[in-house]
This record gives sequence, structure tokens and C-alpha cells, in this order.
Amino acid sequence: MPEEPPTILVVDDDQFIRELLRRVMEKEGYKVVEATNGEQGLDVYQRLKPHLVMLDALMPVMDGFTCCKHLQKLSDEDETSPDSEHLEAQGLQGVSQTPVLMITNLDDPESVDRAFAVGATDYITKPIHLAVLRQRVRRLIQQFQLYQKLEQANRELQRLATLDGLTGVANRRRFDQYLDDEWWRMIREESPLSLILCDIDFFKKYNDTYGHQAGDACLRRVADALRFCAKRSVDLVARYGGEEFAIVLPNTTTIGASLVAEELRSLVHGLKITHAASAISEYVTLSLGVASLYPEPDTPPAKLVAEADMALYQAKASGRNRYVAKV
Repeated sequence: MPEEPPTILVVDDDQFIRELLRRVMEKEGYKVVEATNGEQGLDVYQRLKPHLVMLDALMPVMDGFTCCKHLQKLSDEDETSPDSEHLEAQGLQGVSQTPVLMITNLDDPESVDRAFAVGATDYITKPIHLAVLRQRVRRLIQQFQLYQKLEQANRELQRLATLDGLTGVANRRRFDQYLDDEWWRMIREESPLSLILCDIDFFKKYNDTYGHQAGDACLRRVADALRFCAKRSVDLVARYGGEEFAIVLPNTTTIGASLVAEELRSLVHGLKITHAASAISEYVTLSLGVASLYPEPDTPPAKLVAEADMALYQAKASGRNRYVAKV
């Protein structure tokens, strides 16, 4: 599919200027939308998220300086900037926001300073020199698009850095970070936080019997089953280490977490992954430990992990292929 052309929002109360800018910019291959005042321009910006805003300084209802200040706030709300050092290395500081090109009759130093102070990216005066305008527009849009590509690539790198390469669920680093974040969020909300630790029963024997490639395939299938049961967007499934997985369940009591644990146990057993070396079943099974706490500021998240780990130990000691909830 061909890429959509960049969108330019022209905000100017002068119809002649709007039509002139539309003709010139459409000839350059851009898509142009118009607004006749600042308030209308803000509405259009929120709906369309253009690649560039051309903004007149002097307009009725809301002038360009006030409009530009509001545009920067809206752009800040949308922005998820990558690491600032990464941007600095690329020479792209300050281009994360939608660029604003101020076009006006005002050319005194005070007006120019005011335009940049409210967030304008560049400034051009009337009468408009069209060749200069084309070059500035091209530069601003290319710079903005380059930033967006870098931002997208950085987000993908950050995502990959938090995933377990084999199973595709969160890795231990992400688990530790997420548990700590949710611990403090539950403190603020005075809500319970639950954790399930689960272990594939007799997994070493599985590897010894079927080989490590089969073992890797088994881990992936179990991870997929866990991900299926962690239905809410706030639930996190992570590979805790080896054949052990963890599920973080915010705003969940022991009863709720126990229901999830039993669903996990049943689903994995229902996969009917043959395990001839298991001492308890002909199929792969899970042992699970469940713990739930109301986090407190003077208690570390490690306490929840320790309680879930103790419950997991009890599940193994009492026969495996079951869950035990720490009460």
C-alpha cells in the first residue's frame, strides 16, 4: 500500500492566504486541511494529528501565539519520547513535537522572540517567499518523520529488551520492574496484589527424555497457555527462570488468584503434552504457588515473592499438579 502523504494544517483567517498555501503545498504532494482561527485549528489538530501546522500570528477568536502554546501542550500529551541521549546523538533534540511554522506580517524582534517562546519551530514573514517556504516545510516535515521512525524503533528495542527470547513472555528484568511498579500503585490505591509462581513438574526429566529442542517447544506452549489465562491488560506473565513462570495480578485477592491458578493448571494439563518420565501423570503438569498481600510502604515486594515461593514448595511437596494458596 502506498504511504499517505504528510498532512499540513493551515490556520489563517485570510482566505486568500489559505488558498495560496493550499495550492502551493498540494503541488508539493502534501495533504492540506484548513482552519480559520485558533480554536478551530486546535479542534482539527486533535482530530487529524498533522505532520506540520502553519499558523498565522494575528487572528480573531484566538491569536496564533495563544494557539501555538495550546498546540505544544497537546503535542506534549501525545508524546512518548525515547531516551534523550539517543536523540542528542542523532541531533534531533526538540523535534518530538509537531512542528509549527508561524506565518505573519510581524517581523519585529519582540514578535519573533514571542513566537519561539510559545513553541513555534520556525518563522516566516509575509509577503511569503514561496521558494523559502517550500524548503522550510520540506525540512521540518522530514525532520519530524525521521524522529517518528527513531521513536518507533526505540520503542521496539525497549519492548524486545523486556521479553524472554524463547517464550515471548516478559523476562525476569521486566518482572522485577513491573512487580515493583504495581506494588507502589497498589499502595496508593490500597488494593491487593497477587502473585502466582508456577513450575513445570519434572522438567529436567522431560529434557533428558525428549531433548532440549522438545523442551524449548514445551516451554513455549506452556507460556502461551499462561498468557491465554492472564486476560487483563494489567496482568503480567513472565519467565521467572528455567522452567519457572510468574504471573502478576494487580487488584486481585487470594480467591481471584486461586481461580486463575486452577485455570492455568487445568489448561496446561489439557494440552496433553506427553511426559513419559513424569512420576505423576502421562502429560506435562504444573505446580503453582499463590500469594496475595495488601502492599505497605515499609514492606518490600520480595515478601510477596517469598510467600508465593513457599506456597509453590508446598504444592510440590504435597504431590504436584496442584496449586497451594498462602493464607
